[in-house]
Amino acid sequence: MAETMQSTIETLLTEALQPTRLEVINESAHHAGHSGDDGTGESHFAVIIESPKFAGVSRVMRQRMVNQALGDIPGGRVHALAIKASAPGE
Repeated sequence: MAETMQSTIETLLTEALQPTRLEVINESAHHAGHSGDDGTGESHFAVIIESPKFAGVSRVMRQRMVNQALGDIPGGRVHALAIKASAPGE
């Protein structure tokens, strides 16, 4: 069975950022039939991630770190990605 986009995102973020908390939520069903819906049911995601690697790092840089970890997924196979990134204790 092929790996889902959700599990791919989880794996990439875990390997790159060693999060203490990670939630990857598939929100594609809320966007069915809208722009960016490719019919796969894997086009819109939200990520909630907490990692020590975000300590002392700006919000913009945290989002860049997440996007870097995901490579070509955002803007390619995934149409929309909402990111909430924090350091432990924030």
